Amino acid sequence: MRSLPKLLLRSVWISLLIVFVVVSCKKDPYELGIDLVPPTDTLYVNLFDTVTIQAYSVLEDSMRTDEMSSFVLGSIVDPIFGKTTAGFYTQFLLSSEEADFGINPQLDSLVLMLYYTDGYGDTNTLQQIRVFEMSEDLIYDSSYYSNQSAGTYGLELANITYMPRPRDSVSLYGIKVAPHLRINLSNKTNYLGNKILYAPENVLSKTAEFLKFMKGLHVEAMPVNSRGSLVNFASSDGLSAMILYFHNDDKGDSLHFTMPIDKVAARFNTFNHHGYQEASPEFKQQVLYHDTILGKNQLFLQSMGGVKIKLKLPYIKSLRELGTIAINSAVLSFKNPSRDTIWHPPPQLAMFKVDTAGRLGVLIDEVEGEDYFGGAYNKDDRSYWFRLTRHIQRMLLYDTIENYNLYIYASSPLARTPQASRVELNGTSPFFASSPGDNLKLTITYTKK
Repeated sequence: MRSLPKLLLRSVWISLLIVFVVVSCKKDPYELGIDLVPPTDTLYVNLFDTVTIQAYSVLEDSMRTDEMSSFVLGSIVDPIFGKTTAGFYTQFLLSSEEADFGINPQLDSLVLMLYYTDGYGDTNTLQQIRVFEMSEDLIYDSSYYSNQSAGTYGLELANITYMPRPRDSVSLYGIKVAPHLRINLSNKTNYLGNKILYAPENVLSKTAEFLKFMKGLHVEAMPVNSRGSLVNFASSDGLSAMILYFHNDDKGDSLHFTMPIDKVAARFNTFNHHGYQEASPEFKQQVLYHDTILGKNQLFLQSMGGVKIKLKLPYIKSLRELGTIAINSAVLSFKNPSRDTIWHPPPQLAMFKVDTAGRLGVLIDEVEGEDYFGGAYNKDDRSYWFRLTRHIQRMLLYDTIENYNLYIYASSPLARTPQASRVELNGTSPFFASSPGDNLKLTITYTKK
């Protein structure tokens, strides 16, 4: 019992020690350890956001579009970017080799079935679609670009007008199936249906022989005069296909044979921006006529091999005059001034460095991951940002880094993602910014010895 006061006293001392430690830990993080550094070695944290940035929009030559996960099809007229039309070329495979259509087969119909994935723009606008048989081979291992074309036969297999319904299920023989577009390729002519139905035995025995016999289809959209939409259709999961419906003497009616597109079918998308002749005057002056000063007011970005932003930091090396500094943070931020509900901004931008030979290079900050590097759209304040901390530090350390220009893309040219999108962004000194912080800027935090 005599030891109780000693235990109580020890508890009091321990409690006081814990309180002292907790209070001591509430210092500003920048002041931690400051008393341990000799006065001559004190570090100071500085922030500024007045870095000179030269930014303006330029055209992309094209983008690689072969073997993408989906097709873009349709036409739009955008009030800023003007008219864009998208179509595609694709092979079709045999769902089973050694196909046998039975005794005396008769064609019922040949249908092109394209499954929707999503749509962009005003899907209440009517679209006109035409289909032709290809006369030129597609090679799976070859590269194809958005401004290319391939040969076709002159016979029009289909010419339809339809309204995209990417979210409406389709009733097929009384059963509801996922939303898709059906184009009858035998309404105008039975030519292609009968060509497949009566193909020689060796043609239906192997897919390689079939692709020599029926090289594929070209599906094109006719330009609309106003509004319009660009719709994505599945191209890599076997859902989209050409289906031959027929009957014969030995098995009867309601027979069909599927020729899917699937992953190993050669295919590519085409995008036509019609020379941006219907774009806004401000767009034309900056992008077509190269008035780069206008980038101070507004910048333009468009996917599908459209428009990218060129970015320069001409005086960043002047930071060396501050002495030995460590870049703690460098964040490039920019704002979308529009609240348009039809022309949605890209959900994720991409940034690359490009050398004098036009070769893309990944920025060192990107290796830290998307959450660190940035590029995602913030819907709440309609903004984007990229973190360039390590890149800016390297620019200060190494002279060779200045040979690279930075480019911002509406979608990554390496990912070959066929996502229709565009956005107008504030420049470095926008004429009508809603607040002083809405301009394009690079905010740098650094520590100076």
